[in-house]
Amino acid sequence: MDKKQLRKYYKELRNKLSEEKREEKSLKIANRSLELPIWDKLYYHIFLTIKKQKEINTDYLLQILHGKDKNIVASKSDFHTNEMIHYLLQDNTPLSLSAYGIPEPTNGIRLSPEVIDIVFVPLLAFDKKGHRIGYGKGFYDRFLAKCSPETIFVGLSFFEAEESIAHEPMDIPLDYCITPEKTYSFIDVSEEDL
Repeated sequence: MDKKQLRKYYKELRNKLSEEKREEKSLKIANRSLELPIWDKLYYHIFLTIKKQKEINTDYLLQILHGKDKNIVASKSDFHTNEMIHYLLQDNTPLSLSAYGIPEPTNGIRLSPEVIDIVFVPLLAFDKKGHRIGYGKGFYDRFLAKCSPETIFVGLSFFEAEESIAHEPMDIPLDYCITPEKTYSFIDVSEEDL
């Protein structure tokens, strides 16, 4: 399947999950995240769940981040520039739903992508080498490209890896991907394998 077909396929699969199943799988993903060697960092970027897209509920991960007293970063998407603006998510940070149903900070303390240590990445599908398919607008591709070379990218998926997904040379692969049943590590994938 090409990227367009994979996007459609995984959106349909996700839509078939009951709310109860989505919550159960989201909790398993959050619990699995605790096994990763990522918890000694300072700044953690997280996407806030788009409910109408039936995305993974990241509230469970937010609770873990709060419990570990981490600096949490969330973004606002600028559809004029196709860039993301990053804000420190604090108790008093105002949130609102965008026209696309995305919960976003409306203002607050802005941060540069270079300071972010860990990025939890939304996706529709991924493969066994860490390549991912998002919604196709490229917001995360542009964001990840601006992060520090040391930043760790962690995908979150309800479903297991595809064998292989077509990708461009400039696509930035994930370091890890967590599903309800398994944690994939792509750290040891050599450049020859990409």
